[in-house]
Amino acid sequence: MTTNEETLTKFYTAFSNGNADQMCEYYHPNIKFRDPVFGLLKHDDVCKMWTMLLEKSKGTIKIDFSEIKADDYKGSARWVATYNFSKTNRKVVNSIYAQFQFQDGLIIKHTDDFDIWKWAKQAFGWKGFVFGWTGYMQKKIQAQALSALKKYKK
Repeated sequence: MTTNEETLTKFYTAFSNGNADQMCEYYHPNIKFRDPVFGLLKHDDVCKMWTMLLEKSKGTIKIDFSEIKADDYKGSARWVATYNFSKTNRKVVNSIYAQFQFQDGLIIKHTDDFDIWKWAKQAFGWKGFVFGWTGYMQKKIQAQALSALKKYKK
């Protein structure tokens, strides 16, 4: 196992244990994170997002990870988050493909990719099924997520 594979394993182990502070120990101070719900987050906002999501899950989120691969510069993993979406209390099983870049032994870039329409169908039911594929609803989801993060930071 490479050093960066160990870093990713520790990162996801901390995540599965609900420990956002420990997760953030593996991020570079100049971290850039991107996913379909939050868009691009930088620096402290990334750690605040994980802390907020874990707190909202109230210990009920389940994280499974696999296929961790990494060399000196880049890496990837697959992970599945199972939780009840806080806004609707609907069960979501989200399969995610993550890509990473490393600098100074830490994660400097983290990109999570998943099917936003599939996520929206689970999180919002029929409204997500009918509208989740549209740019309008995807922008609305992102605006709500960023608004929740902004409120959380205060």
